[in-house]
Amino acid sequence: MPLPKSDTYTTDYIYSLPEGQRAELIDGVVYDMAPPSRIHQELSWRLHQAIGNYIDSNQGSCKVYAAPFAVFLNEDDKTYVEPDISVICDQNKLDDNGCNGAPDWIIEIVSPSSQSMDYFVKLFKYRTAGVKEYWIVNPMKKTIQVYFFEGAEHSSQYSFDEIIKVGIYDDLEIRISDFL
Repeated sequence: MPLPKSDTYTTDYIYSLPEGQRAELIDGVVYDMAPPSRIHQELSWRLHQAIGNYIDSNQGSCKVYAAPFAVFLNEDDKTYVEPDISVICDQNKLDDNGCNGAPDWIIEIVSPSSQSMDYFVKLFKYRTAGVKEYWIVNPMKKTIQVYFFEGAEHSSQYSFDEIIKVGIYDDLEIRISDFL
């Protein structure tokens, strides 16, 4: 006799949540999202601004979005995430609902309640979905873990005081301490 099937959710459930309640859906499992802290919001805003200014000043075709922004990683209705920052260079992935497929670059800002999600669940999910570059910004430790999934995959860890070369651009460098 087969084991009982566990409940799996779809994006319909996410869209049925009450106004103001946020959650993500990964492989049919719902993960509630806590409200972000002040430092989280400051980092998100500053990173969004710096990346957006870079794209605009270089007349780039990529778009940068800050959460809440819907990203449907898979071609099904079982995965819906809201990365803190999403950079999408393929305009065909964008529609009025968000991004359908993997963004080129994702930045997640860690909170105490999101550490295992950001460092493990999302790391695996983003890598397998085709994200090219993934940053995990940890304000508690003042570190940034950078993963490059394109070509020769590798990762490096930086402090907030170090300059980080952005992998999807030839000439963009970011130092987090410049924002704080």
